[in-house]
Amino acid sequence: MKLTPPQPPIERDLDALRIGLSGYNQAVAGSHLREQVASFIKDEQGEVLGGILADIKWGWLHIDWLWIDERIRKEGWGGRLLATMEQYAGSKGIINVHLETTSFQALPFYQKQGYTVFGELPDMPPGHITYFLKKRQD
Repeated sequence: MKLTPPQPPIERDLDALRIGLSGYNQAVAGSHLREQVASFIKDEQGEVLGGILADIKWGWLHIDWLWIDERIRKEGWGGRLLATMEQYAGSKGIINVHLETTSFQALPFYQKQGYTVFGELPDMPPGHITYFLKKRQD
């Protein structure tokens, strides 16, 4: 046996790690729907001007990314993207949502959408705060 030094991983090793951890998690927590899903805002030429990427895992929707091009911000697209993703998750029986944002990103926006802060990580990134938010859709 040997312990490798920290280095960029190769895909085969990542697969072994993923399979091992997934097997353990499934043995303990059971099998649950797992799905990655996205929605995009595109102009007439098909250029992406915004979008949302999320994962459904262990009975929760996790919003990974939400971005709106500055040219169309303040037009309600962010709320529509979130609502679209929340409705999709709801159609799968998922009512809990969580996400992270930082102090320089969109905390007031998410709070306006009904999300509440349940945790903070100071100095992540340095000089800022990462907020952890959740929402239950009833």
